Amino acid sequence: MANIHSQKKRIERSERERLENRQYTSKIKTYFRRLEQAVAGGDDATVEGEHRVLVQTIDKAVKRGAIHRNSGARKKSRAARVRRGGAGD
Repeated sequence: MANIHSQKKRIERSERERLENRQYTSKIKTYFRRLEQAVAGGDDATVEGEHRVLVQTIDKAVKRGAIHRNSGARKKSRAARVRRGGAGD
């Protein structure tokens, strides 16, 4: 643990920011799994809804800085591929 007051504050802030970023990435993974389940279920309305929420979440995470914009673009592209019923790997 640091002895300098400003470094202690910085460590606390970094931890708080790390947890916020993890919330975004976890939420993205959860919505992606839900999208895959909806596609497997075959309900088009559910697929549309899940895809919309997933893309919104990815955009928000990119805007917030939780994930890199190229990573966000890759995830959105993969989600679109899954939505079409293509190879989602």
